[in-house]
Amino acid sequence: MFSYIHAATIVVSDQEAALDFYVNTLGWERVLDERVGPEMRFLTVVPPEAETQLALGMSGWFDDAYQPGGETGITLITPDIDQTYQTLSARGVKFTQPVAVMPWGQKATWFSDLDGNEFFLVEE
Repeated sequence: MFSYIHAATIVVSDQEAALDFYVNTLGWERVLDERVGPEMRFLTVVPPEAETQLALGMSGWFDDAYQPGGETGITLITPDIDQTYQTLSARGVKFTQPVAVMPWGQKATWFSDLDGNEFFLVEE
């Protein structure tokens, strides 16, 4: 019935700054960048070779319950977390802690974007 998840949305304070971070710091790709009205720009990014996009939404699209920052509930997978941690740390990405082995045996850590939106990074 369903093929895949198209997108998940996070709230950012500045779409241009967020786009720069996701594309130039994390190495993701811009997928959609369309004006859908005078005040709204639908902007999505995606990790290379992934299908599910991340929509970079502005807080004005939502009520006060949705603001930039905090836990997103989004987990990202990497084949080599130590290399990813080292590379992204060198690019200025903020991690909450060094890579650690989780109680279930996988290596993982958390990082945040420019607005403090937090992502869980796991090695598989």
